[in-house]
Amino acid sequence: MSTIRTRDRVNLYVKDWGQGRPVILLHGWPLSSDTFDDLSLAIAKHGMRAIAYDRRGFGRSDQPFTGYDYDTLADDLAAVIEATGASDATLLGFSMGGGEVARYMSRHGGKNVRDAILVASVVPYMLKTPDNPHGTDQSTFDSMTKDMNEDRAKFWATFFKQFYGVGGLSHPVSEQVLQWSQNLAMQASLKATLDCAAAFATTDFRPDLAAFCVPTLIIHGTSDKTVPIAAAGRAAAKGIANSTLIEFEGAPHGLFASHKERLIGDVLSFLGNSQPRAKLQREPRAPGITAQLQ
Repeated sequence: MSTIRTRDRVNLYVKDWGQGRPVILLHGWPLSSDTFDDLSLAIAKHGMRAIAYDRRGFGRSDQPFTGYDYDTLADDLAAVIEATGASDATLLGFSMGGGEVARYMSRHGGKNVRDAILVASVVPYMLKTPDNPHGTDQSTFDSMTKDMNEDRAKFWATFFKQFYGVGGLSHPVSEQVLQWSQNLAMQASLKATLDCAAAFATTDFRPDLAAFCVPTLIIHGTSDKTVPIAAAGRAAAKGIANSTLIEFEGAPHGLFASHKERLIGDVLSFLGNSQPRAKLQREPRAPGITAQLQ
């Protein structure tokens, strides 16, 4: 199975590797499921099933004109779960993908979900507002939109340096990774790129946090300038019961490349300690417990 059709007849490209209990991976903006290849291979080698798919409008999936709101994207995730027969699954959302996990938990009641992992996720709310003072100014998102409309290819050249924490003295990824990421970004449709940027910038997931009725691992870099940790990872850990926050000291946004081995190790450790949902205790522990990765 390489494609799955959603209820509004959009074809999603799917990678389904390995056997065992499923881990469904939701990629970040503006990339594709290819960014999970290292993690997916590690999951498959550890006796589990890695299911990663290209979001509508990105990678090898169809590029419809509409459907880039989080309700529709959560319904796409539901279609993938149903079509693959995944049950007792782990949902792992990176960056924008964390929002799909959150909205699926509230909109679909966490059906067939065993536990969740949020990596450098946009949850709970990115936009700076009076009641979300650590968020990002609207002007930042407006500037991104302007630059993408003017010269999208040029925009990515600067964007991905920040994404991976590349600077004058900092080179956590190679030049080839930067180029690869720009190529992936240009595979997406302009409409999907712009609409999804608006969606993750303005969607308030704070009401969705109570729907996380499963153990949740949150991983976030302390030097993430794309999705700053104060308004994201730390806020999510405070709002999600039965959650554990691991902070990667000095890490940027693109953890899947800049801190690949550390990320794989923490994800596999969490998956190895996971229990079937039916066996979980009814009373979750308090949210916001933080573990510092050495």
